Amino acid sequence: MADVEADRGGAGKRRGGGAYGYGPAEAGERAWTPWLVPLFVVACVAVFLVEILEKLGALEWYKVVHRNQGWRLVACIWLHAGLIHLLVNMLSLLFIGVRLEQQFGFVRIGIIYLLSGFGGAVLSALLLRNSISVGASGALFGLLGAMVSELIINWTIYSNRVAALLTLMVVIVINLGIGLFPHVDNFAHIGGFLTGFLLGFVLLIRPQFGWMERHDLPHSAQVTSKYKAYQYVLWVIALLLLIVGFTIGLVMLFRGVNGNDHCHWCHYLNCVPTSRSSVFPVEPESILTDVPLMPPPIISSAVGLAFTSEATRDCCDAPFRALN
Repeated sequence: MADVEADRGGAGKRRGGGAYGYGPAEAGERAWTPWLVPLFVVACVAVFLVEILEKLGALEWYKVVHRNQGWRLVACIWLHAGLIHLLVNMLSLLFIGVRLEQQFGFVRIGIIYLLSGFGGAVLSALLLRNSISVGASGALFGLLGAMVSELIINWTIYSNRVAALLTLMVVIVINLGIGLFPHVDNFAHIGGFLTGFLLGFVLLIRPQFGWMERHDLPHSAQVTSKYKAYQYVLWVIALLLLIVGFTIGLVMLFRGVNGNDHCHWCHYLNCVPTSRSSVFPVEPESILTDVPLMPPPIISSAVGLAFTSEATRDCCDAPFRALN
């Protein structure tokens, strides 16, 4: 959200959308001082300095389901498998998260971040049973998804909304496309994005244009409802989908259901099968990396992939350890 553009009746439309236009709050809106997102960064860095991946909580289907270690669905968000992996994810978190926290406060952004990471871990565990996964990118994709849904549900209050939406869609497509490379946990990205997208409708809804200024407008020009009808509809649908999605996903996971049995094509969302899909040979079980968000530039993602790919196996069939 950026500057306010003067409009008739003394009110104005917000310039920009949820993409990259977040700026100072309008009159009547509280400007939050970001502290939670920097705290997330500090926590991830601190854990990285002492982590032993499997012992500290890397996502592993067998331990989650058969050893009752469901806490790994949350713990894996804080772990990273290498310095590049950590640095790029933290830069992305600062770039995206600080602006969102300034605009919407630490409570809502904290909920979106944590639940998106959790949602990405659930989907990853359902569809990647032979992997060990770590990383914060599911949560980061959730913040990106929330930016998209915030723009959609508050569509009428922004002026250059189409450009903002197109910018976001380009970033999303590029990052999900990179997730098709070998040994990248794209399911964590997709699950995090979908969770954040739905949470954005629920938590980032804004009053309709003119509501904040209603007391300064003539009675005939005042709006009578805080939200528009389509906002209420999107809010209800998103909340129902969240409840149903998490319920079904968790029930399937802890009953030991293999998600691939119910979705035979889903593995193509995680990687494109090739006869030789890697760069450097490593041990028989390798570590998958999640792809950090853009911006920062995606070059760092390619570097991370070079260190973690396997030389001889098809990416869709080999057991691996995954970074998300």
